[in-house]
Amino acid sequence: MTDPNDPIFDVPEGIDRLRAVMARLRDPDTGCPWDLEQDFATIAPYTIEEAYEVHDAIQRGSMDDLKGELGDLLFQSVFHAQMAEEAGAFDLLDVIKGITDKMIARHPHVFGDQSRDKSADQQTMDWEAEKAKERARRAETGVLDGVALGLPALMRAEKLQKRAARVGFDWPVTDQVVDKIAEEARELAEARDTLTPDKVAEEMGDLLFAVANLARHLGVDPETALRATNDKFTRRFGFIEAALSAAGKTPKDSDLAEMDALWNAAKAAERDG
Repeated sequence: MTDPNDPIFDVPEGIDRLRAVMARLRDPDTGCPWDLEQDFATIAPYTIEEAYEVHDAIQRGSMDDLKGELGDLLFQSVFHAQMAEEAGAFDLLDVIKGITDKMIARHPHVFGDQSRDKSADQQTMDWEAEKAKERARRAETGVLDGVALGLPALMRAEKLQKRAARVGFDWPVTDQVVDKIAEEARELAEARDTLTPDKVAEEMGDLLFAVANLARHLGVDPETALRATNDKFTRRFGFIEAALSAAGKTPKDSDLAEMDALWNAAKAAERDG
């Protein structure tokens, strides 16, 4: 139960109180033991998880959940900034100033003298050009420099391919990508019994990279597409389990033929629904 006399409630509501809460959690003498044990590396997975939970709330259309998840994600930024401040690197105000300055610099058609009379595609090109200048100032001169290592693999594959495509390293025709996928799949299937496990994994990576490339050529976000398919698989398999349960069975009591028939029934129900 909270103490209404705690000095934390004397701090005005908003970002100042959130910063004060974070500082208290990390106080060496009176803070939370768990929070004190954390560092950037241990907190990073939670940061990624919270970003995905924001995405999930948006997909479900739940504004209440979105509000809560955005708060959780904001807290992750505050947590990292607090640890950086303790290390003497920067603080939350530096983070806020940095992103504010960046957004102003990247939108000269809003905050500067450039015309707003341009298409969204042209604005995207201008945005990428400004990002390229920023990478150059950071001495990131390679075409692929700055593509974050911590991105989900499919998302990073797409970003790497987009960067390479800007300098002409790309299949000009989508059919060539499809042919490459067929080639990679055939090679993997033919050699799976003769390759080492590491080589099989490498070849599988090549196949997935080619599939991500096809998604890019078709204008599909591969990460979003796979998430949707994961949800579809979960939904349809739940249909199978429910149907089997109504018959007093579980998937272990069934066989592939029966479950495949129920899968097709689930597909039909979705179409009719």
